[in-house]
Amino acid sequence: MPRFSVIVPAFRVQAYLHACLDSVLAQSFKDYEIVVVDDCSPDACGPIADEYARRDPRVTALHLPRNTGLGPARNAGMGRASGDYLIFLDGDDTLLPDALQTIADRIDATGEPDVLMYDYARTYWTGRSVRNVLAAHLDEGGPDRFRLTDRPELLQLLMVVWNKAYRRAFIEAEEFTFPPGYYEDTPWTYPVLMSAGSIAVLDAVCVSYRQRRRGNILSTTSERHFDVFDQYDRVFAFIDARPELALWRPVMFRRMLDHFSALFASRDRLPHHSRAAFFRRAAASCRRYRSPGAPVPRRALLRHGLLRLGARRTYQALSGAQRLGGRLRRGSAAVRRAVRGTALRAHYRIQLRLPLRSRDALFAARGGGGYTGSPAAIEAKVRELVPRVRTAWICRPVDAHTVPTGARHLAPGTFAHWTALARSAYLVNDSAFDRGLVKRRGQVLLQTHEGTPLRTVGTDLLDRPAAARGTDFEQLLRSVDTWDFSLSANPHSTLVRERAYPSAYTTLEYGSPRNDVYHRTGPADVARLRETLGIPAGSTALLYAPTHRDYRRVQRPALDLERLVRVLGPQFVVLARAPHPAGPGGLRAPHPRIIDVSGHRSVETVALASDALITDYASLMFDYVNLDRPVVLHLADIEAYEAARGTYFDITAFPPGIVARGQDELFDIFATDHWRGSRSAQLRAAFRARFCPYDDGYAAERVVRRVFLGETGGLPLPVPSAARRTPAALPAQDGAGAGVKG
Repeated sequence: MPRFSVIVPAFRVQAYLHACLDSVLAQSFKDYEIVVVDDCSPDACGPIADEYARRDPRVTALHLPRNTGLGPARNAGMGRASGDYLIFLDGDDTLLPDALQTIADRIDATGEPDVLMYDYARTYWTGRSVRNVLAAHLDEGGPDRFRLTDRPELLQLLMVVWNKAYRRAFIEAEEFTFPPGYYEDTPWTYPVLMSAGSIAVLDAVCVSYRQRRRGNILSTTSERHFDVFDQYDRVFAFIDARPELALWRPVMFRRMLDHFSALFASRDRLPHHSRAAFFRRAAASCRRYRSPGAPVPRRALLRHGLLRLGARRTYQALSGAQRLGGRLRRGSAAVRRAVRGTALRAHYRIQLRLPLRSRDALFAARGGGGYTGSPAAIEAKVRELVPRVRTAWICRPVDAHTVPTGARHLAPGTFAHWTALARSAYLVNDSAFDRGLVKRRGQVLLQTHEGTPLRTVGTDLLDRPAAARGTDFEQLLRSVDTWDFSLSANPHSTLVRERAYPSAYTTLEYGSPRNDVYHRTGPADVARLRETLGIPAGSTALLYAPTHRDYRRVQRPALDLERLVRVLGPQFVVLARAPHPAGPGGLRAPHPRIIDVSGHRSVETVALASDALITDYASLMFDYVNLDRPVVLHLADIEAYEAARGTYFDITAFPPGIVARGQDELFDIFATDHWRGSRSAQLRAAFRARFCPYDDGYAAERVVRRVFLGETGGLPLPVPSAARRTPAALPAQDGAGAGVKG
């Protein structure tokens, strides 16, 4: 008996069915069967299903003698299913990589619930993918299993069949089936959720919900949209047959009103001549099932009241007025934005004609983020060595508190920001300034970059469209042409960037200023950082910092951190840092020994506080070895990563520490202390010698002397050998956290 039965109804989806079935067959989890139901499709869906059935014994092709519709086709698939859990996947949608493994793990972790709800992302024909905006309702905090009464907000999610896994024994015991007609999901999902003895949630995108440009049945103008009335009749009949479900009647009444209102407001579903009849049917259903008690937003109260009364003309007039008001508000905002944009451009053109301010230097990092990285280290050194220079930092208002008092902070897009861009003699950034920047004669632009490149960058991405993600290479090269200096940490970075960013700039192979702090911080300061982060005294702190996956729409940790801390024992804590903390898929910290540090602006601070690093392909590894603390690489998906993004060298052949190709192997590395043994130290020393030849605590000084003071003689300054460098030491402490260096 397989773990999952994936049921795929197919009707007029020949252009998408290959991708759908391939997405299942490519899953890392292999214990499943696929039942493809050819609903007497007039295109090639049937032959495609037969082709896959011949190629793989896990695929069954079921051909219906006549077209029955989506609901009955799913019923036919359930009749052939033998898996523990039923998963429904429409023929034009796809599963994300590792979706079945993620679902299986969550089912096991939550004790095999009747229903597991997971998330989806809408994928548009343009290639744009957007996660469900109500994903917060799938938060996994709280009890693993519950009933719908415990979390009624789940009903706000899209009520479709394909964002859930269903325990087949539960479905068969309750004798749930799909009705015919449009909106067949409605009398399935509501009764299933109301009846389920146990529900669990999975905060992960598992399905790519294709938004077809044309051909979506529910976007077709037809009187079959009247089927929605029969579907709600079935929902209320189900509730009425079970007195214990009476508490859901007001909720279903409210949901029904919202559904009718949305259908009536849609311009492309109801034929014009049938709109009055639809409104009358909706009003009749509202009177029949009226059940006050569910809260209704104030903006919907009048609309619901008019619907119940059958006041169609008043309802239409109100809707028209609301649409007009919305257009007026949007138009007014657009006008204000256009006027301000015109004023800013005019202001910038005027400023470009005024003299440069030879004492002004403008800094930015990470696209207008807080005070951090190499630009911050250089700015601080400028104020120390060249006090005549006035410095300013571009950052969002929310990050203004990070800018030291000696520098001005400028909000992006303001008149002051554009003035500084036009008139500052020095411009320093680790990414790109605004694309509207006009480089003036006499301005000096220093590009510091964000680390040593392992993954492919710049024009080397031309043949990697999945990783390039619509990069405007012409704009990229225009930006590169503004660089006067390109800062490089090592010969490897120099060779890569001079090829990937071709232009006439001068490379300064001086080291990485953001790493200076690793050689200038004492044990007492490290102890204060650990206390600030909440690291218990005597603990060993492992920094887990994975990088972004270009081939994944949703970023999800490849490592089970809760299991990791359970395996390691109470003397360990994990500092978890997501690659994009503000986005979906960020790391969560439900365990008391997992500390979420994703929001910390300075990764250097977090690194200083840790005893060891666990990462994958992040450039942080090149910086972290300056601390001479253990590094472990978790490379479970290296083939997929290299295929999508590409790397400049084989990190498994020349790693900064011990390499684990899977989660269990990583656990063994820590259980045996291999992570901090002599082999780990040897690998780290070789890696540091190759990639950190200039990191000695003086990189920022070398940059300032060359760029701001014009000194060329004697640069780069003499760099001590690795044996004579003194990286920041961990504070002496009792317990397991001491003596971690391998």
